[in-house]
Amino acid sequence: MGSATITTVTSPPPNPVPQAQPYPPSQPDPPAQANPPATPPYPQPPYQGQPYPQPPYQQPYAPAPYPPQPHAGGYPPLPPGYRVPPPPPPLSPGGQRLAEFGDRLLAYIIDYAILVAVTMVVVLPVYLYFFFQAFDRLPVVVSVDQQQVAPPPSFGEVFAAMLPLFGVILLAVLFSYLLYYIYEVEMMHRSGQTLGKRVMKLRVVPLDPAQRLTRGLAAKRFLIKWVVGSLVPFFSYLDGLWQLWDKPYRQCLHDKWPRTVVIKLEP
Repeated sequence: MGSATITTVTSPPPNPVPQAQPYPPSQPDPPAQANPPATPPYPQPPYQGQPYPQPPYQQPYAPAPYPPQPHAGGYPPLPPGYRVPPPPPPLSPGGQRLAEFGDRLLAYIIDYAILVAVTMVVVLPVYLYFFFQAFDRLPVVVSVDQQQVAPPPSFGEVFAAMLPLFGVILLAVLFSYLLYYIYEVEMMHRSGQTLGKRVMKLRVVPLDPAQRLTRGLAAKRFLIKWVVGSLVPFFSYLDGLWQLWDKPYRQCLHDKWPRTVVIKLEP
C-alpha cells in the first residue's frame, strides 16, 4: 500500500496596518504687520501661460438725488418770519430816484395856492371896483304906485355898463397867464424847482442826462400844463393822473413834449 503525501499550504501574513502619525506641533501665527505692503496701482503682467487677470467689478454710480421740487407757486416757501424786501425804486436815465405821486401832488397844491393867492391880491380889488362902477352906470328904473316912470334899460345900455367889467376879467386872465409863466418858466428853468417843489425836495430835469433844463423846455411844460389845461375841460385831471400808469419814468402829459422827468432829491 503506498504512502500518502500531505501537502500543507501556508497563507501569507496579512499586511501590517500603518500606525497613525501624530500631528506636528502647531506653529505660532506670524506677527501682524503694522502697515501691510501697498498694492501696486496697476496689475502686474501675467505669467506665461496664465490668462490676463480680469479687472475688478465696479458698482455702477448711484444716481444723483433729484433737486428739491419747487413750491406750488413756483418758488420754495419762505422761512417763517422772513419778509420780502421791497423792489428798488424806479430811476431816471441819470440814476436819480423818481418822484412819487403824493410828493408831486403836494407840490402842485402848494404852487397853485401861491399863484391863486397872488392873483387874488392883485386882481380882486380891481375887479370889485369896476363891478360896483358898472352897476352905478346902469339906468335907474323908477316906479310910482307900481307904474314905471322910466323904461327899463336896453341891452345896449347894460352891455355898455358891463363892458369895463369884462375888460377887467380879460386882464385878470392875462395877468394870471403872465404870473404863471414867470413862476413856471423864468423861476423854474434856473434851478428846476418852484416853491412847491423846493418844499417837497423835487426837481425837474431833462430826460437826457447830458442836457440841462432850458427856458424852451420849461415853456413847453407851461403851455401843456397851464394853457391847454385851462382851455380843455378835464385835461388837468388827466394830465396829473397820467403818471400813475406811465412807465418807466412816471411822466405826466406835460412831461412828454419837453421830455422831462421829476426826480426826488436826497435829504
